[in-house]
Amino acid sequence: MLNTDKPKWQTKAQLTDLLSTLVGFPSITGSKDEIAIAEFIARELGETVYFKEHPEHLRLHTISDGRKIVTGLVKKTNETKNTVILISHFDVVEVEDYGRWKSIAFHVRELTREFYANKISMPVDVQEDLTNGDWVFGRGTMDMKCGLTLHMSMIEKAFSGTFDGNLLLLAVCDEEVNSMGMRDAAPLLVQIAKQHQLEYKACLNSEPIFSCYPGDRGKYIYTGSIGKILPGFLCYGKETHVGEPFMGLNASYMASQITCELELNTELCEVVGGEVTPPPTNLFQKDLKKEYSVQIPHRAVSLFNLFLFEKSMGEVLEQLRFHVKKAAGRIEEGYHKQAEKFSTLAHSTIGKMNIRVLTYKELMDYALERYGQEEISRIETNVLKNKGDDREATIQLVDELAIQCKELAPMIVLFFAPPYYPAVSSRNHSRIRKAADELIAYAGKEHGIAIREKHYFPGISDLSYAGLEKPASSLQPLLSNLPLWGKNYTLPLDSLEELNVPVINLGPVGRDAHKWTERLDVDYAFEPLVDMVEVLINQLLQ
Repeated sequence: MLNTDKPKWQTKAQLTDLLSTLVGFPSITGSKDEIAIAEFIARELGETVYFKEHPEHLRLHTISDGRKIVTGLVKKTNETKNTVILISHFDVVEVEDYGRWKSIAFHVRELTREFYANKISMPVDVQEDLTNGDWVFGRGTMDMKCGLTLHMSMIEKAFSGTFDGNLLLLAVCDEEVNSMGMRDAAPLLVQIAKQHQLEYKACLNSEPIFSCYPGDRGKYIYTGSIGKILPGFLCYGKETHVGEPFMGLNASYMASQITCELELNTELCEVVGGEVTPPPTNLFQKDLKKEYSVQIPHRAVSLFNLFLFEKSMGEVLEQLRFHVKKAAGRIEEGYHKQAEKFSTLAHSTIGKMNIRVLTYKELMDYALERYGQEEISRIETNVLKNKGDDREATIQLVDELAIQCKELAPMIVLFFAPPYYPAVSSRNHSRIRKAADELIAYAGKEHGIAIREKHYFPGISDLSYAGLEKPASSLQPLLSNLPLWGKNYTLPLDSLEELNVPVINLGPVGRDAHKWTERLDVDYAFEPLVDMVEVLINQLLQ
């Protein structure tokens, strides 16, 4: 393979320029610039000699909602099969948190100059970095346009035959919200492998290093990625006037007790190989009244983030049901305790309140038996024709179904909302195991850098969709309780089972992802890390 291009993405200065250009696209998830940056990447790659000679190896794919992803294959020879997938995402979160610097949040050099000039007013840890090292600031610098920059550099190296195998660049949209880019990419990866006779040896991501605790300055290589689900709880109490509160049951009170039971509950943490999942935390809680009135809110909902390593969906469902039943018991106990006290004061008798705990599937089965498929389909059609956010649509579907079955109230309905990220870990895969060990040894010997292995990348990543560790059938407890499943939200389960590519993540040092102080250590990213990523790729191709 002969490359006649003048290198554009190899030196520290060139890589910093490319990073600044990529960050300059305000590619917030769902924005027009999320499409524009994909077109830019494809255009830049398309101007190289290799892709001019092999235009069929470079594709700009339009996914189901009109956004775009990029694939670029560089083959060592026509007969070479061994391939490493380089996966990155180019979308970023919004920039409201930048305050007075919002207008320059995507201008790396200008924002970095401003922060250095205002060093004394920065948070203490930011001041320390500004004093020690070469840091650049801006939305997307660490998460994860640096990773994309590194991968474009590796593709350029591949033009010259640097690697003993093929590289396939995969740059996707929408990692930050629903991972629609990677979910749509999975069938494409299967198709590309068949079209070009490829054997995928590994999927390499370069998401940035995440700290394990405040002040952590360790450097890590990840041989997997954490899983995530969004369990939700629809609380349906009993309506009443505020002047007669014991004639009903306030759903906000019910939701608050579920939060007290689940929030930071370490019984729901998972420990694998000395690593632990963060405990669950509430992401969303509100009552479902549409306007003010003196009727108590008798419907409320809450959503929780729950991280996973190896638990089955059946285990997760039963564990959540157990804790919600505990919360229901506490609600009943609290209601009865206060009702008895009030009865004494008012010289009256108040009945008991018993709460049902149901899964969404159990509620759906009841509704189908009572009202039939035609009525349920009508409800679903009415909700989904004006569908916005997947979480809101899920809540509305559960709420409408509960309203139809209000004779079951008071009740708590357990359901799941998108997105679902399967946990993946290749720590026991021989190729990944060997490559990680050799990279750690190489980093210490050649660069004096101590790198440690972590079994799971903690920040959620698209590596979750490189395969399935458990059979698709094991997901049934999740999917049967996910109201949008098969309607507006799906996973390419067949493709994921067919792919089943081992995964690894080696990325840059950064700080404060999703914060206005997001920053990247340029010295580390564009000097030793570039070398280590190249070495790791060759190890994976062996």
